[in-house]
Amino acid sequence: MAKVNKQEEILENAELQTKSFFTKHSKKIIGFLLVAIVAAIGYAGWYFYDQSLEQDAQAEWVFIQAKYDAQAVDHATLFTEVESFITKHEGTAAANLAHYYATSSALELNDLESATKHIEAFAELEGEPGAVINALAKCLKGDIAVEKGDYAAAAAAFEAAAKVSDNLYTAPMYLRKAAQAYTALGNEAKAKECLEVIIDKYANSPEAANALKLAK
Repeated sequence: MAKVNKQEEILENAELQTKSFFTKHSKKIIGFLLVAIVAAIGYAGWYFYDQSLEQDAQAEWVFIQAKYDAQAVDHATLFTEVESFITKHEGTAAANLAHYYATSSALELNDLESATKHIEAFAELEGEPGAVINALAKCLKGDIAVEKGDYAAAAAAFEAAAKVSDNLYTAPMYLRKAAQAYTALGNEAKAKECLEVIIDKYANSPEAANALKLAK
């Protein structure tokens, strides 16, 4: 009974963390990185589109980005706005990035169909800065899988995210989420393996203490 209760508690926590992930971490981890990436995409010419169209899209996106960085985020309104932005600027790098944001808003709104559609439309970015966003996109795929109850797919997505962006601030979080998905599957060995990587490899991360607690 204790083991069942522990699994239920971890599952409940995983679902709550899925709901609040984007809101909690957008300013700390995502915000400044995305601004830099959006700016870099146009000037680097990663997608080889007309630069004037790209710059127009970027200029408009800055205002949408600011709404996501606000203290309170109205995901219902923003989701509609981002979908309109994607349609208007289809084919630009900024519109591609907007698919990531549309996914996060759809997930917050429990619209799994739209979340799946937009994350599948997101094309991975090139270069080292892009790896951070690519990993976050994989994490969103994992979050969607959790909401659908597909914990095997969720665990795979979270572990893939940790490999793509292997750093102190994000990898431990992805591994903890993978451990929670494995626990939901009843695979305690794999869950423990993920937690031990956090404890051993990322001992100085904010997730280390949480991993120690979950590993007990």
